[in-house]
Amino acid sequence: MTLSDVAGLARVQRPVVSMWRKRSSAGPLPFPAASEVVNGIEHFDANHITAWLQATGRGNNPEAGNDVAVYANLAAARSGTRDSRQSFDGLTSLLALKVVTGQALAQSSPAELLDAADEADPDDMFLYSELESLGSALPGLADFADRLADSAFSAPAAFEKLLAHRFKSGLREQSDTALTGTALKLVAETALELAATLDGRFLFVDSTPGGSDVMLSIAAESGESRHLTFLAADHHGTASRLARRRLAVHGADSQPVKIDAHGAFAVSGPAVHVAQYPAPGNPGMDTQGVLSAVENIVLQMDDSQRAVIIAPARVLCDALTGEAGNLRSDLLRSGRVRAIVRLEAGLLRAKPREQQALWVLGPSFADVPIAERWTMVADLGAVPLSLDVSQDLISDVVASMGDHATIRAHSFRFARLVQTRGLLAGKGALVSVPAAKSTTAARGAENALRIDELVRLLSPAAAASPALPGIELAERQTRMSPAIVQEMLTAGTLRYVKGNRVDEGKLNRTSGTRVIGSTELLQPHGAAPRFISLLDFAAAHPAGRLTEPGDVVFFTSPRPAAVVDAEGGAVVVFPARILRIDDGDPGGLVPDVVAADINSVPAADKAWRNWRVRRTPDAQRQPLAAALEQLHHGQELARQRLQQLEELATLITDGVAGGSLTLTDPMTHAGPKEGTQ
Repeated sequence: MTLSDVAGLARVQRPVVSMWRKRSSAGPLPFPAASEVVNGIEHFDANHITAWLQATGRGNNPEAGNDVAVYANLAAARSGTRDSRQSFDGLTSLLALKVVTGQALAQSSPAELLDAADEADPDDMFLYSELESLGSALPGLADFADRLADSAFSAPAAFEKLLAHRFKSGLREQSDTALTGTALKLVAETALELAATLDGRFLFVDSTPGGSDVMLSIAAESGESRHLTFLAADHHGTASRLARRRLAVHGADSQPVKIDAHGAFAVSGPAVHVAQYPAPGNPGMDTQGVLSAVENIVLQMDDSQRAVIIAPARVLCDALTGEAGNLRSDLLRSGRVRAIVRLEAGLLRAKPREQQALWVLGPSFADVPIAERWTMVADLGAVPLSLDVSQDLISDVVASMGDHATIRAHSFRFARLVQTRGLLAGKGALVSVPAAKSTTAARGAENALRIDELVRLLSPAAAASPALPGIELAERQTRMSPAIVQEMLTAGTLRYVKGNRVDEGKLNRTSGTRVIGSTELLQPHGAAPRFISLLDFAAAHPAGRLTEPGDVVFFTSPRPAAVVDAEGGAVVVFPARILRIDDGDPGGLVPDVVAADINSVPAADKAWRNWRVRRTPDAQRQPLAAALEQLHHGQELARQRLQQLEELATLITDGVAGGSLTLTDPMTHAGPKEGTQ
């Protein structure tokens, strides 16, 4: 057991165990010594730990002696196996055999166990080879499997306990592809809702190599109210055998589905396909591999089948080029992609910053001309999957399976319908982040009236009033469509420049080259200026870059923020970075507009390459930039005046309260006296 396992067994926080160990070291009952150290991690004998807990009365679990097997790990040396992976495969196979036979394992001889395994798995699809390879270790593992099932109260619970340790048991193919409970629940509930709209039995098909998390989530969400049938792929890898053992240990009604050498298969009748890519059996699957696997699902589908697919958004949503882009376009042309949903980051445990996406496949509506076909798209990239969000999203997805009449009758919360031909014609992402909202929702005429009023109110404010150009309503709509940052980077309109990793000890408050970093972005007007010696910077960062006038400096955490460096020549400190607009081909981008759009991005949206920024027609770019420059100058004068007023208030307060100054009534004096009273 590790110290974390001890904490779980005793039902205390992990630091409590360290405190016990330290405080008991000089007492009559010291904490047991570590029995071995593996990769720098101490492991303790489970029997010694339970004896110590019972002797000292420590912890909050009086049944620690009975529960210890749930938290203990069987060492390979003691189990007689070659490695921990062989122990894991053997234990999970024994638990599956225990469920299939309904009998205790420790009372059987090795020969009897193998005979039972041969009878339960005559085609060697999920457990016989694993048990046969154990050899002399089989009896010991069988005894431990019984203890583990008793401690966990059931063999299925014991199986899940073993699988829950996938992150620290070296099961990389499992840990690299593990989704969070929130993601699994969304996929499972979506699949169940789609299955409820079909006639016939609830049949779910997972053709991925080694996929089982989604199918078990469907079984858990369904409960015992419905009879479910699962078809699992007959791949021969260890991950696929584990998936079939998992279905067996949970007593699921499962059958194999034949997958040929090219990944093709066939399923007839109403069914819902579920798939997560990359799958445990092929965690290194690339973009084209994922799309080819989806194509195999699409090719065998008919209008009585549905599919729910979860995969990285970079594959299902983001801009693609080359062969992968052509393959995805072909899938869209099939008409079966009914919904495309971008999901928030953090749903894949091993890659918490990677966004996932859903594709929901359904009827192709062959009677609808290709030019008139539609697809539902939704962007939840910055929306947490709370209960109400998930329910409304599923409602939108189910509605997207219908025809035009059904869709018109549904009130979509998150989704919008787009012409499929528009998705095919576009060169960018299939699901775009919503355009940043303006600071006011007023219409053009109301904007113009409010601008006139503000100019009138500001006009008495001495010479600080900016000289603004005339404002009038546009005779026709001149708005340019917003652009996605990644698209502008690809086109060369924007350039991305990394920030510099500068030693904080080199910064000062007095002189040198200006510094722009996290502090300046979070407090663009309130932070005290910071500087760095240009010689020190050049020596430490010979390839370092300074800003140019008009650079947009931004970062994403703790929230998206951006400023425009109008002067240039500053050092940008990581995690701040630069977006530089090309002077020769700005593509309608104005630095201040880009910064404003970044500052309006939701705090949870860290995927900066997918941000949308507004563009301005060429005829208005220069007038807008000039007007904003005047306004910024006026704002700076106003801030200086505010500082002067604050300083004046402080001096008067300190002087009068300290007795060094007296105040006189200005109405009683025609002019100031000589000196200061």
